[in-house]
Amino acid sequence: MWSMEVLLPLMAVGALAGFLAGLLGIGGGMVVVPIVLWLLDQQQIGGAHAQHLALGTSFAVMVFTTFSGALAQHRKGAVRWDVVKRMAPAMVAGGLIGSAVSSYLPTRGLQIFFIVFAYAVAVQTLLRFKPKPSRQLPGTGGLTATGGLFGLLSSWVGIGGGSLSVPFMLYCNVPPHQAVGTSSGLAWPMAVSGAVGYLVSGWSVAGLPEGAFGFWYLPAVAVLAACTVLFAPLGVKTAHRLPPDALKTAFGILLLLIASQMLWKWWMA
Repeated sequence: MWSMEVLLPLMAVGALAGFLAGLLGIGGGMVVVPIVLWLLDQQQIGGAHAQHLALGTSFAVMVFTTFSGALAQHRKGAVRWDVVKRMAPAMVAGGLIGSAVSSYLPTRGLQIFFIVFAYAVAVQTLLRFKPKPSRQLPGTGGLTATGGLFGLLSSWVGIGGGSLSVPFMLYCNVPPHQAVGTSSGLAWPMAVSGAVGYLVSGWSVAGLPEGAFGFWYLPAVAVLAACTVLFAPLGVKTAHRLPPDALKTAFGILLLLIASQMLWKWWMA
């Protein structure tokens, strides 16, 4: 049984991840992965597989988080399911293809490309950049191609699709609340495909700690998922109380944090 010194930080991070997922249409992995790595280190388990366990656990938690967030957004009428149906299958396929070929690509170059992109979008968002009023979402072919591209990029640079899909929809004049809500709808199939991938890839790996199911660390999944599911609807409720510009500002700040975190990892690698 974990001590309160371990359990309380885990629950707090789960609550934060769920709240952010509901508020901004993301998966919450940027806060879940570090806490799982800390947990494994505290228990002195994981060893060489710690990073894979942290990522697999994060995806498993996101399955519950994103479902809760998407359901709450759907009840608010904020999910553009017509967009989700066109983008989600291609995002999943792009993610799977990207994972399969990632070892052949210059990952560091792709990461720095995304870092520059994220900083640029964040600055534009915070400075209240407004796209041309005539700009609209593309048709079925364009949405499918965009979804596939986002799936590839997500798998190559290790970020969730929401970091790409929300700016894209804002650029196409989708109202901020719908952009975040639709991103929540897109996040769930991406989380499922990622979780299944880590389950399968870790299934026959020897030396995993007790409680591991593939690369899912089930004790952490149980605690984190319970907290994220409870707090994702609260994030959705908060998002819909915010004016559109405030929601865009919050997303711009999030992009700055993600880009800075990636830049730090890139610099230290």
